[in-house]
Amino acid sequence: MKELLQTLGTWKFWKELIIMTVAMLIAAAAVYYFLMPSNLIIGSITGLSMVISSLFGVFGLTVKVSLVVTIINAILLVMAWLMIGHEFGAKTVYTALILGPFIEFWEKVLPVERIMEAGSKSVMGDPWFDLLCFVLILSASQTILFHINASTGGLDILAKIVNKYFHLDIGTSVTVAGALICATAFAVNPFRLVVIGLIGTWINGLALDYFTAGLNRRKRVCIISKDYEIIRKYIIEDLVRGCSLYEVTGGFSGNKSMEIQALLTQDEFANLMNFLKDKDIHGFITAGNVSEVYGLWNEKKRHKR
Repeated sequence: MKELLQTLGTWKFWKELIIMTVAMLIAAAAVYYFLMPSNLIIGSITGLSMVISSLFGVFGLTVKVSLVVTIINAILLVMAWLMIGHEFGAKTVYTALILGPFIEFWEKVLPVERIMEAGSKSVMGDPWFDLLCFVLILSASQTILFHINASTGGLDILAKIVNKYFHLDIGTSVTVAGALICATAFAVNPFRLVVIGLIGTWINGLALDYFTAGLNRRKRVCIISKDYEIIRKYIIEDLVRGCSLYEVTGGFSGNKSMEIQALLTQDEFANLMNFLKDKDIHGFITAGNVSEVYGLWNEKKRHKR
């Protein structure tokens, strides 16, 4: 109980709560305005929920998509809590359970009929444009959530479970599960819309990888210079980053030099280059992009220092 109260009293908790709420509000808007009106079945729990809701309609029963989404996510969340972990599971509990109510929120605040042209079956008037808008908006929302160790729930939970217990690549798990969900759309949608959904599932994976890589990108900087001590002090004292020193030998000259290696954000890399220019420090510099960093490199610890 004491640990729970301490967590609730931290800025990190409330900041991430706000981020998760805004991200899910965006995701719900993408589903309500672009996915549902066009009847596109993308590889997601929302898509599966649309199929189930339509099948209930065949028997004369009215079941809202938002209700089906909430029920399926609740089942998956119990599985996630028991089979995956705590922080990811707890955050996903929150995000998954608010998706359905947020769809209802958009339905009350701004019904989709108000922004659709007369006689049109979708907001953009073309399923391909609806697909593109949905994928881009949803991928942005997913990227924000993955960045703080959360998810939209549903398919992400299923993919995590498959990845953990069957040792399949997480991307493969998401793709296969998404394709299977899309295939269920043959029960309610024409062949053309199902193919569009399959393509959308594939594009969603590509867009998610692209946004995630851009958000997590760091610069791996290598500098060989006689003024390495000045550079080292700047990185440690001004940028508040760690660095590594290596003794290297020139293959042509045979001279020994010191090389500095550091992982920096884009802004920090720009500041470092400006510093070298202002101080007129010469050297051999290479820089490459790093999409993922694990271990001691931590931006939050840096701010505390």
